[in-house]
Amino acid sequence: MKNIHLQHFQYIWIVFVLTILSILTSCSSCNHEEEIPENLPKVDLNIFRDADSMIIAQKAEELDHKFQRLVKLTGFNGSVLYSEKGKVILKKAYGYHNVRRKKDSLSTSDSFQLASVSKMFTAMAVMLLKNEGQLNYEDDIRKYIPEFPYEGVTVRMLLTHRSGLPRYMSIAQDHWTNKKIPLDNDEVIDLFVSYRPDPYFIPGDGFHYCNTNYALLVNIVEEISGKHFEEFMNERIFEPLDMDSSFIYQMRDDTAVSLYVEEGVPGYYHRGWRWREMTNDYLNGVMGDKGVYTSVDNLYKYDQALDHFTLLPDSVLREAFEPGSPKYWRRKNNYGFGWRIKDDMDSTVYHFGWWKGFRTFYIRDMRYHKTLIVLTNKDKGPGSDNFWNIIKADTLPIGNCSAYPGKR
Repeated sequence: MKNIHLQHFQYIWIVFVLTILSILTSCSSCNHEEEIPENLPKVDLNIFRDADSMIIAQKAEELDHKFQRLVKLTGFNGSVLYSEKGKVILKKAYGYHNVRRKKDSLSTSDSFQLASVSKMFTAMAVMLLKNEGQLNYEDDIRKYIPEFPYEGVTVRMLLTHRSGLPRYMSIAQDHWTNKKIPLDNDEVIDLFVSYRPDPYFIPGDGFHYCNTNYALLVNIVEEISGKHFEEFMNERIFEPLDMDSSFIYQMRDDTAVSLYVEEGVPGYYHRGWRWREMTNDYLNGVMGDKGVYTSVDNLYKYDQALDHFTLLPDSVLREAFEPGSPKYWRRKNNYGFGWRIKDDMDSTVYHFGWWKGFRTFYIRDMRYHKTLIVLTNKDKGPGSDNFWNIIKADTLPIGNCSAYPGKR
């Protein structure tokens, strides 16, 4: 700890010296007759970089210790990336592809099912079309899905979970009789047309987090673009950002549900005394609410694209991080476009996911420019409090937070 305080003291002293130099230089420029003294102390700017490196190394060691402890206490198995102010502090994989036999070590380039964290990518696809003038958020969705049997539902309501629509998974459970055949997004619409279950409330009158909303957004993207959703995502998001380990899992041409998902890292669930690989499911044929596979390496590329407005200008992107429900809304946290918004932390957005042996956590503190990505392939593990504590910890005294375009 003494070394850290010494380094911090050095850091402050150097800033002080540079400030004095700046004042002296400014004064000399006002009076051209005065010459700058030749005996001013020289400052080695490498000390700044060395100080940053030591602080980062200390933080990396601390975080690594936390995750190693979670491995021992909770059986944590997955990949982690944590960054501050554009600097990656920790990037590491813990555990195995084959959880049951503890073999085939994970790497940070391995692709995990994002589960509901996929929603931010679906929202991005919609925002790209909006930016090009191909849709408006206030459009009635029947403009793009004419057969849809509910009135008054807009694109914005789907994005912010304010449509009141019932869960497609519940309808499928009751009415998709042969669950050995994959269900896809078009067939989700057919189920609504055929059975028309009662909505939870009048569109726009409340909030109800529901996967149906983001499944329907896929149909809208496909209708406008004339492309399959996975093709659109590859061409407009994954390829431009060089997200080479990212893809949309789909069963578009499959006549039967395969025993296992053969792509990406397998998910595991715990039963009895052992871990078992999660089998495939007919609901995996539905995209938009889930289905994105990616790595912490690739997800950080996406995070950087958000900071630097690579895919969308700030004026369009910022609405994704704005509350979609009124301020008097009673819930603790709000929802934007594919992002949950933490009300008690200024400019902090996040999303978690849980689906078929995968648990995912993605938190962005945009005020202090912190990002934490945790991808796991177990259905049980450490709770989110462990990750919020990392985000809430003191910001590192490195760099200049205001220098980053993603700061709000």
